[in-house]
Amino acid sequence: MASFSSFEIIKPLDMHLHLRDGDMLSLVGPLTSNTFSGALIMPNLVPPLTTKEALLSYKQRIKEACKDDNFEPFVTLFFKNDYSFEFLEDIKNDIIGIKLYPAGITTNSETGVASVDVEVLRQTLESMSKLGIPLCIHGETNGFVMDREKEFMPIYESLAIAFPDLKIIMEHITTKDAIQLLDKYKNLYATVTLHHLLITLDDVAGGMLNPHLFCKPIAKRPEDRTALLNAALKAHPKLMFGSDSAPHPKHKKECCGCAAGVFTSPIALQVLTQIFEKHNCLENLNAFVSLNAKKIYNLNLNKKTIKLIKKDFLVPAVYEYKNETVVPMYAGEVLPWSIESIS
Repeated sequence: MASFSSFEIIKPLDMHLHLRDGDMLSLVGPLTSNTFSGALIMPNLVPPLTTKEALLSYKQRIKEACKDDNFEPFVTLFFKNDYSFEFLEDIKNDIIGIKLYPAGITTNSETGVASVDVEVLRQTLESMSKLGIPLCIHGETNGFVMDREKEFMPIYESLAIAFPDLKIIMEHITTKDAIQLLDKYKNLYATVTLHHLLITLDDVAGGMLNPHLFCKPIAKRPEDRTALLNAALKAHPKLMFGSDSAPHPKHKKECCGCAAGVFTSPIALQVLTQIFEKHNCLENLNAFVSLNAKKIYNLNLNKKTIKLIKKDFLVPAVYEYKNETVVPMYAGEVLPWSIESIS
């Protein structure tokens, strides 16, 4: 295996990120904007982002939280069945895509769609297809938790067939079934998280329950993790890095009925470098964490270079701001790669 003492990531992108709002946004926003060139921001606030006014106001709050960092927040709209063509045409240049949530499937998705039937969704999807607005989907059913994503595969297929000119992104995929579907339809793409490249359900609940690894979609079987990892290491051209970093206050994770989400923003680039080096695939990391997304979404970004070096990095036990406290993945552990400089 080749040995590296340093590595540079050019214009890194996180194509699935939760920043929340208020003090939580002030805490976690800079932890991404410092090291990433841009991120696709999820719209599931309370209330969700469904108007131009709310969307632009949120984007401004993100920019204020991220201060002077060389960072672009790519904001998304929360999917509704009845968006008019005129509304979407007017907002098109302000959004990178529209995020569809089945109702109640994850955090703050209670006002998502009650049905994923093609005909029910047709009005908005036809307009999106004509306007070239990508569709991002949280693809799970309400079935048995380990089968929810697999059961959603026929829905992805029906949408891909019904709207061949619509760019559809299967968000935070967790199964080998989703990897197989990527190559079946030219208009299907996907994001995968850091934690789903690393963990299985056994890491979450196989011993003592680890609430800080509990997420939705839930981590699956070893063979699923292997399929995801292999596709990422090869930098499959239709696969992008999307952390799904989802901060929740410490007290809402370490409790009965803990909130779903893994907070990885502060350690994402260090751990990705560790993974790709371990598998002798560092030459593919820039494609996975930047180039693929730039091509899929046709993005132009300012120059930003993250230099990592082989030096121990002690992950903080918590990140805090005012009354907000968040526990990161690998809290209190030592990682072999550190960020040396950002230019």
